[in-house]
Amino acid sequence: MFRKALIRTLQARPEERAILFESFAEQIQKNAVYEDVHKSWTYHLHTGTDGSRIFRGGIGFSLVIDPQGRLWRAATHEDFETTYTITPTSCEIDTMRPLYATMREYVLGYYES
Repeated sequence: MFRKALIRTLQARPEERAILFESFAEQIQKNAVYEDVHKSWTYHLHTGTDGSRIFRGGIGFSLVIDPQGRLWRAATHEDFETTYTITPTSCEIDTMRPLYATMREYVLGYYES
C-alpha cells in the first residue's frame, strides 16, 4: 500500500502531492490495523519550519514533502533539527527543521521498471 501511494504521489503534480499523500496515509492507517496495536501502521503529521509536510512514522523514519513538492525519506531523529515543549507530564515536538542534505530523495524513475 505504501509503495503504491508513493508512486501515485510522485506521478501527481508537485503542488498536489502533500494533500494527495495525506489522503493515502489516512487510508493506509485505517487499513493497516492488527490485533497487536504495536504492529499497526501509524503516522503523525507535522509542518516543517520551511512549510514542508512531515509524515513521521512510528519506526524511526519520516516521509517529507518539501515546499517544491519533492519527496524525501528521512531518519526521524538524525535528519531534523527538532525542538520540544517539555512540561512536568509531557514532551511534545514543537518544531522540526528538515535537513535535506542528509535525506534521500524519492524519485519516480526508481519505481518505474
